[in-house]
Amino acid sequence: MMLRQPTIRRFAMGPLLGAALATLVLVAPAAARGTSAPQAESGLPIASSLEGNYLAGRFAGSISDYRASADYFASALLDAPEDKLLLERALSLYIAAGEMTEIRAFAERLRAVDPDSPIASLTIGLDDFQSGRWSDAIESFKHARSGPLLTLAVEVLSAWAEQGAGRTDDALARLGKLDGEKWYLFFRHYHAGLIASVAGRDQLAADEFKAALAIDDSPVAVIDAATRAFARNGDAAAAQATLDKALASAPGHPLLKDLASVIASKRRPAPHARTVGEGAAEILSGLGSAIVREDANDLGVVLLQMALSLDPEEDMTRITLAENFERLNRPDEALAILDRISARSPLRRNADIMIAFDYNALDQVDEARAALKRVIRKNPKDKEALNGLGNILRTRKMFAEAADVYTRTIKAIGDKPQADDWQVFYNRGITYERTDRWPEAEADFKKALELKPDQPLVLNYLGYSWIDKGMNLKEGMALIEKAVSLAPTDGFIVDSLGWAHYKLGEYDKAVDELERAVTLMPSDPTINDHLGDAYWQVGRRIEARFQWNHAKASKPEPDALAKIEAKIENGLVEDNAGKDAAEASAPKAQPVP
Repeated sequence: MMLRQPTIRRFAMGPLLGAALATLVLVAPAAARGTSAPQAESGLPIASSLEGNYLAGRFAGSISDYRASADYFASALLDAPEDKLLLERALSLYIAAGEMTEIRAFAERLRAVDPDSPIASLTIGLDDFQSGRWSDAIESFKHARSGPLLTLAVEVLSAWAEQGAGRTDDALARLGKLDGEKWYLFFRHYHAGLIASVAGRDQLAADEFKAALAIDDSPVAVIDAATRAFARNGDAAAAQATLDKALASAPGHPLLKDLASVIASKRRPAPHARTVGEGAAEILSGLGSAIVREDANDLGVVLLQMALSLDPEEDMTRITLAENFERLNRPDEALAILDRISARSPLRRNADIMIAFDYNALDQVDEARAALKRVIRKNPKDKEALNGLGNILRTRKMFAEAADVYTRTIKAIGDKPQADDWQVFYNRGITYERTDRWPEAEADFKKALELKPDQPLVLNYLGYSWIDKGMNLKEGMALIEKAVSLAPTDGFIVDSLGWAHYKLGEYDKAVDELERAVTLMPSDPTINDHLGDAYWQVGRRIEARFQWNHAKASKPEPDALAKIEAKIENGLVEDNAGKDAAEASAPKAQPVP
C-alpha cells in the first residue's frame, strides 16, 4: 500500500446517518472484496443456461465487475423474463456500472412485476425528471420510499421537481414538511437554500444556509454554497468568515482554495447549484458519498452514478466514485472515471495523483510516473506528488532514484518539518540503507524519531540495522523491544526482535519470538525461514525443515528461494549460513499510515 492524498469529502457520515445504512438494500452486497479478476470481455466464462448465467453474474458481482454481472443477469432474463430478482439485479448493476442508456426499459419491466419496487420507481422518476416531466417524476418518487435514506432522497428530489415546474413556493413547502429522522433537518435547510438560490431568492438562500451550517459546518459543499450565497447577498464579511473558518481546518483543500480565489476577485459569484439538475444531483451525491465511505453495500455506487447522470460535470462525485473503485481493487475502472475530469477542474491535480497510483496498481509504472510528473511540472514543490513518486519508486526497488525524489520532497518541506513528515525521512532512510549509504540512512532514521519518537516502524528499522551491523547492540535491542511494545501484533516487528536475538546467538529467545511472529503472519516466507534457522540452531532439525518448506511454499523472492532450497537439502552446514540468510532479509519496510 502506498501513501495516498487526503480524502476529499463532500459529506461526512454522522452517527445517525450511519445507523440508517443497515436498512438499505438495492444491490446485493458483494460476496468478496479485494481480489482482482478478468473482465467479462477478457476471460469470464460465457454461460448458456439460466443457472450458468445466474452463477456467473454472482461471481462477477463478487469481484465488483458491475458491467459483467449486469450482462449475465440480463442474459438470464432471456430464460426467465419476469423474474423479480434478476430484473432488480440487472437494473441496479447497470446503473452501478454507469450504463444509463437502457435502464428505463429494465425499470418498466420491473415495475410491471413489482409496482412498488424502490429501484424501479427511483429510476423511472429520474428519467421523467431529466425529461422535464415533473408531475410524472413526483408520482414515481412516491413509490421509491424505502427506509429513512431513500425516503429523504425522493422527498428532496420531489421538491426539486416542483422547482423544475416553476413552483418554488411548493418546493419550499414540501421541504418544510420533511419530517422523520433528526438529521433530516440539515438536508431540509441545505436544499431549501439551494432551491432559493436557483430561484434567485438570495436572502432566503443565505438564511437557509446559515441554518444548515449551524447544524453541521464541515461539509465542503455546504461551505461552498453558503459562502457564495453570502457574497451574492452582499454580506462579504459573512462570506469571508465562513471561508476562513473552513480553510483553517483544511488549508489545502482544492475546492476551498478555488472558492477563495473566487471570493478574492470581488465579483459576484455564481450560485453553488445553477440548475435543478445540479441541485437534485446534490442529494444523490451527498448520500451516495456517505454510504460508499461506510462500504455498507453497493447502493452508494448506484446513487453516485445517478447523480452523475443529473450533473455530468460534478467532479467531486467522480473523485468519490473513483475512490470507491480503488477500494474494490478495480483501478482500471477508477482510471476511466478520473480521465473524464477536466484539465481546468480544481480537482484535476488530485485526480492525477490518484491516476498515478491506479497505474501503479496495474504495474504500468511509466504511466504512473508521467501522471505525477504532470503535477510536479505545475508545482515543483508539491510535497504530496513528490512523496507519492518517491513511494512508487521505492516499492519498485528503484532505490537510488527514489532517494533523489525524497530529497526534493524534503527540500519542499523546508527548514521546519512537522511531526507527520517523519514518513519522508523514514522512507529516504530506507532507500539510503538499500543503496549502502548507511551514515545518511542513520541520520534520516534519527531525524524521523526526533519528529515522531514513538514510531514503531522507525524504531524497528534503526534498531535492527544497528544489530545487523554489529554496532550499538544494547541500544538497538532496546529500540526493537520498544517497537514491539508499541506494536505487539505486528508480525514483521516481532520477527525483527526474534532475528535480533538470533544474530546475537540467543537462539532460545529467538525461537520464542519467531514462533510468535509466525503466529501473527503464518504465510510470510521470510518469517518462516527465520524460524527454521532458529529451530536448527537449537537442535529441532525436523521442525526446521518443515518451516523451510513452508517458507518455500509461500513464494519467496528468487534469491531467497535458492538459499531456502539449499537449507532444505543440506541444513545449516555452518554457522555463517544463518548470517548469509540474515543479510538477504533486512527489516521489511512496511506501509506507513
